[in-house]
Amino acid sequence: MHKIGVIGAGSWGIALSKVLANNGHSVVVWSIVEDEIRMLCEKHEHVDKLPGVQLPDSITFTTDIEKAISGMEMIVLAVPSVFTRSTAKMMAPFVKEGQVIVCVAKGIEEDTLMPLTDIVEQEIPVATVAVMCGPSHAEEVGIGLPTTVVAGAKDKATAEQIQDIFMNRVFRVYTSPDVLGMELGGSLKNVIALAAGMADGLGYGDNTKAALITRGIAELTRLATKMGAREETLSGLTGIGDLIVTCQSRHSRNRKAGMLMGQGKTMEEATAEVKMVVEGIYSAKAALALAKKYEVSMPIIEAVNHVLFDGQKASDAVEELMLRDKKSEHSGLEW
Repeated sequence: MHKIGVIGAGSWGIALSKVLANNGHSVVVWSIVEDEIRMLCEKHEHVDKLPGVQLPDSITFTTDIEKAISGMEMIVLAVPSVFTRSTAKMMAPFVKEGQVIVCVAKGIEEDTLMPLTDIVEQEIPVATVAVMCGPSHAEEVGIGLPTTVVAGAKDKATAEQIQDIFMNRVFRVYTSPDVLGMELGGSLKNVIALAAGMADGLGYGDNTKAALITRGIAELTRLATKMGAREETLSGLTGIGDLIVTCQSRHSRNRKAGMLMGQGKTMEEATAEVKMVVEGIYSAKAALALAKKYEVSMPIIEAVNHVLFDGQKASDAVEELMLRDKKSEHSGLEW
């Protein structure tokens, strides 16, 4: 049995807490929201974000962040990406040398263009920071549907430690040294998923969705490899796998927000209706900034930004994408 602290009581943090508790580990879940912790203590269910998923009685819930960190063998950081830095600052006084922090949110910080593990390393330099992601909606993990993810770390032993702690008969964990590629794939696919949702909202079909997924992963791969990530990562679970599930699933908040915008709602109206953090909106500007910084063509990312922040209609953005200059699909192939 291992002692695990989970920082963040949203749907993903709660689903992973159930996985860990079912694996026999001692789990403490922290949230800054007192009403949320009170509800979890009383009902052992997150009735707002993960209704119907009953949590083991062994899980402890607290608003005391020190209690969720001190003495823990591993800390799972599951707050939305926009709160990663502020939460890491709160955690820093209680983290000891070598404690493992596993980042499970997905995002790129807009101001600094830093992935989440870099932010945590900057704020908590004594920690050993890792990442875990893949095609894994909390709603399905919470009810025990078979799911596969990847644990990424700079050293193999840390990745394998995460693998050992989380893995069970319905939650399979692979390992990878390509932390950057995992984070870029997991973060930027949310922006492509907004485009896929817009296409759904406009009433477009399977052909359109397939095109967005395929050309979307091409964009992500161009950027990620230019930044030093491995192409294999983008063709794996944390790249194309995560992109497919986020573009297709009824559970995807990014797809849902995009669909609402495709139906004519503003970004603000769409996010209000989704009632959860839509990570793709926060990553969209960062994705475009990275594309410009590394001089990589990312037309879908650019189109999503125009719809989100420039008031362009989704239908006009699609038309512009379709009418771009003629190109070869793979410029490296010879005739």
